Amino acid sequence: MATELVMVDGIPFASQLTTENHPLSLLGHGITDIEIHFLQIKFTAIGVYLDPEQVVQHLQKWKGKTGKELAEDDDFFEALVSAPVEKLLRVVVIKEIKGSQYGVQLESAVRDRLAADDKYEEEEEEALEKVVEFFQSKYMKKDSVISFHFTTSPSIAAAAEISFTSEGKEESKIKVENGNVVETIKKWYLGGTRGVSQTLISSLANTLSAHLSK
Repeated sequence: MATELVMVDGIPFASQLTTENHPLSLLGHGITDIEIHFLQIKFTAIGVYLDPEQVVQHLQKWKGKTGKELAEDDDFFEALVSAPVEKLLRVVVIKEIKGSQYGVQLESAVRDRLAADDKYEEEEEEALEKVVEFFQSKYMKKDSVISFHFTTSPSIAAAAEISFTSEGKEESKIKVENGNVVETIKKWYLGGTRGVSQTLISSLANTLSAHLSK
């Protein structure tokens, strides 16, 4: 059976993706943008894939809350970020950008959050530098895809695999195994009112509210 497509600002996202483990559903989508001189400039479209049944088990405390209430509740998104379930973020480039620029944005956001939580040590700095180096040589043309695959297993600490593909070429990958850096990258995208895309947060809140009310 063909997977349905969901259009996010003209960019198609599959409603379901299958990882090595099992199928994940598109539970939230949005864009990153900036307003300059009253013009909205869109940079990326984002889709978040989760197993609805698994994630809802960890969010029962918020059963009965509306999407609007959840979107404004940072504790809810803290629980979503820390839930020990597989998460896949698919980020599609709308406006082309140098990989170095994207890497600097990610580095700055992650470093600032870790420093604020007093968790930015030598190990975190090294892990973050590797991520920045990974993006340094990339050129993110329109429709290039960055994927963040957050795996989870009781036997291993939090890990993330970041991959990049452009123009259908074979994707390049990097693995990040520093738990603090991995969690903070998740928070950059899924951090509630502090997340990088409020359209994504609102979409996730509405979908999860609907799943929680079943």
